[in-house]
Amino acid sequence: MASVPTWGKRTLALGAGAAVTALVLTGCAGGTSGGTGDLDGLIIGTTDKITSLDPAGSYDNGSFAVQNQVFPFLMNTPTGSPDVEPDIATKAEFTDPTTYEVTLKKGLQFANGNDLTSSDVKFSFERDLKIKNDNGPWSLLANLKSIETPDDTTVVFHLDHADQTWPQVLSSPAGPIVDEDVFSATELTSAEDIVKGKAFAGQYTITSYKENDLIAYKANPKYDGVLDKAKTKDVTAQYFTKETDLKLAVQQGDVDVAYRSLTPTDISSLRKDDALQVIDGPGGEIRYVVFNFKTQPFGTGQDDADEAKALAVRQAVADVVDRDELAKEVYNDTYTPVYSMVPDGLTGAATPFKSLYGDGNGAPDVDKAKKTLADAGVTGKVELDIQYSPDHYGSASDDEYATLKTQLEDSGLFTVNIQSTVYTTYAVERTKDAYPLYQLGWFPDFSDADNYLSPFFTKDNFVQNHYDDPTIQGLIADEQEESDADKRAAIIEKAQQREAEQISTLPLLQGKSVAVAGKDVKGVTLDASFKFRYGTITK
Repeated sequence: MASVPTWGKRTLALGAGAAVTALVLTGCAGGTSGGTGDLDGLIIGTTDKITSLDPAGSYDNGSFAVQNQVFPFLMNTPTGSPDVEPDIATKAEFTDPTTYEVTLKKGLQFANGNDLTSSDVKFSFERDLKIKNDNGPWSLLANLKSIETPDDTTVVFHLDHADQTWPQVLSSPAGPIVDEDVFSATELTSAEDIVKGKAFAGQYTITSYKENDLIAYKANPKYDGVLDKAKTKDVTAQYFTKETDLKLAVQQGDVDVAYRSLTPTDISSLRKDDALQVIDGPGGEIRYVVFNFKTQPFGTGQDDADEAKALAVRQAVADVVDRDELAKEVYNDTYTPVYSMVPDGLTGAATPFKSLYGDGNGAPDVDKAKKTLADAGVTGKVELDIQYSPDHYGSASDDEYATLKTQLEDSGLFTVNIQSTVYTTYAVERTKDAYPLYQLGWFPDFSDADNYLSPFFTKDNFVQNHYDDPTIQGLIADEQEESDADKRAAIIEKAQQREAEQISTLPLLQGKSVAVAGKDVKGVTLDASFKFRYGTITK
C-alpha cells in the first residue's frame, strides 16, 4: 500500500507536538489514557498521518492503520500470520476460477445497531469503484466484474479473470465493510459523519476524533470476527509532526508505544535505553522514484526518438544511483538496497535492477550511463526536476534526496533541481502531472508479490504516471490466474524483468517494521500481515 504506497497526509495538527503532550497527557505517568478515563488505557504515538477515515478516499498506511481498528473485513489475517482467513464470514471459497463466494456470519451489527448484511458488502465495494478517488484503493478492484447478493448472508464476486490473490485483496485497503446507511454511495463521507454515525464493526469504535491530532478508541462489544476481542478497553492515538517529539514522548512515558516513524538515529539511540523495548518486524516497506512518462525529460512521447531518449534518461539514472550509500549513510542500515519493486523475501522476488544497471553487482557505473545517453542521441547535461515530501516519509527524506542529487550531479551527466512539498499538497499534485520525477514509498496491502506489481503497472494504476504496457499487464493477469506456485513465481520474475527494462519506477530501498514501547507493555505484534493492531496490546 499505499507506504502505500505505503502514505498519509501531513497536516500540521494543532496538538501534534510536545505542548499538547504536556496539556492532554499529563496523567500518563500515573496510568491514565489521556482523557479516556480508563486506568488500563494505552497511548499509541505516531507521525503517520491520516488522509481520510473513509476507506474510499485513502490508500496509505496512516489511514489504513485507523481503518484496521474499526472496520470489519470479509477476509483478515489472524495475529502472527500472513495468511488470510474469513473474518466476519463463516466460509469463503472459489466455486469456479472467476467466482468467489462468501457466507457472512448471522446477526452481524455495526456499533450503531444497524444490521451488517450482504447489501452493505456490495455497497462498500461498488462505492469504491464509483467514487474512484485519486488517493483511493479502487485500483485493487480492477478485476472485479460484478457482485451478487442472493440473500442477506451471501456475497458472490464475479471476476474478469482468475485471480489467486482475490482473498488477500478482500483483506486490503479496498476491503473495509462500511454501513450503507451512513456512507454516501457517490462521494467521500466526512470523518465527522462516520464517527457521529457510529459506523464501525471492527475491534474498536471511535469515540472522539480530531484528525492528525488525537483519536480515542473504545473496544467494540459487537465485534464478531477472526481476531480476539480487544485486550485493552480504551486506547488513544496521538499524532506528532516531528519524529524527535515522538522519541521524547516514548522516553518520558507520555506514550506507551511509538510506531511509525522514528528516525534511524533515534531507533539506534532508543535501543540503548533500559526503560524501553524495541520490537522489530518483517520489512515489506520500499522506497522508490516515479518517472512521469509525460513530463520527464523527453517525455512528450511525440515520436520514437523522444521515447528512446526518455528511456535512456531513466536507464542512465539507474546506472548512477548508489543504493548502498543511501542505506548506510542516510538510514544507518535500517533500510537495505532493493533491486526490484518486489522486495527480498517474497516468492518470485528477483533483482533485475542489479543485473541490468550499474556494474551488474549493485555499484554505480558512470561510463555505462554516458554510453546509454550518447547512443540515444542525448547531448549535454540532462536537467532533472525531482520532488519529494519532507514530512510523509520521515525527516531523513531531506538527506536521502540531497544524497541522490549529489550522486546524479557528481556523474557529470545531470543537473538536478530538488524541491519538497508537504504531503497535503503532494498527494494531490503528483496525480496531476506536476512532478516529472518524484518520491513515493509503499507499505504492502498484503504479503504477496502481486501487491508490488498490479497497483503500479496495470493500465489504471495507483501511480498514474502514464506507463501503459500491454506486455506487463498480460504477465500480471497471468500470474494472478496461475495456481501452480512454481509457474506463478516464474511469471512474476518475468514481470519484474519487463518493468526494469522500461523503468516506470526506480526501486531504491527496503525497510523493516519497528516499534518502541515501555517495558511494561506487552503484546506489540509486528508480523508478516503488515497490520499494526491495537487489540493485542496490554500494559
